[in-house]
Amino acid sequence: MRLGIGFALRGAMIAPIIHRVLTREDLARLVAEIGRVDQAEARAAEEAIQAGDVDAVLDSPAALEAVRGRGGAPAAVPLTILWYVPVRAALRARGVSDVELADYAATVPVVFATWRAVRTVARGETGVGVWWRYVASLPDGTVAQAEGAADVAALALWWAGCFPEWVTRRAAGRGMVRAYVTFAGQALALAARILAPRGPVGSWCARAADEAEALRAALAEARRDYLGRDTHSAERRLERFLSRLGPGSATPPTWN
Repeated sequence: MRLGIGFALRGAMIAPIIHRVLTREDLARLVAEIGRVDQAEARAAEEAIQAGDVDAVLDSPAALEAVRGRGGAPAAVPLTILWYVPVRAALRARGVSDVELADYAATVPVVFATWRAVRTVARGETGVGVWWRYVASLPDGTVAQAEGAADVAALALWWAGCFPEWVTRRAAGRGMVRAYVTFAGQALALAARILAPRGPVGSWCARAADEAEALRAALAEARRDYLGRDTHSAERRLERFLSRLGPGSATPPTWN
């Protein structure tokens, strides 16, 4: 997935990018997947796209059903759409209708699609204390500090939303997931204060800070379709290995 690597390595601040990078081909692949479920819905989606109403398609129940795939396999659509559609639906279900926040939340797992991209933020280190020290090491009140704070906030949301079991085990307690989310909100609020003169960037940082828990919850709900529960556990690693051996192999043996 070159998008995440390239975005991180260019040194750009992690910001909403889904709508900016969507192409006509991406949308055509989504329409094709909708057509596999319902041809009438696919025709309606194509007409909406031709009319310029892309968000109506991305927000539709037909798109959500299509991207979740059939038989447990995700749909053959770009990673941007694969994350955006369920994240957007999860946020709307929680009363968060802000399209830009859905775009930002879905951008997080797209950017961190590879470990190489993860390691570009705060040198790949994890932990609230480590992240605060990283933010404090940047020139105080500068754009560089704001961008650094926003990036580690995104990393905290990624860990807490996509891999909460790992966070819990690593810190020996469920309270650490809340701590990650609290940190993300505070770091985004710091970025918002510094970037306020820059207008739109500071605005979405402030809104994301206010909705940090909703963003985490939306990521947690969406990741179940693709990553499954407790993806880092020995049991889940065994299940993924066995699933590659063929049909019926994904159930680990029972030892007596």
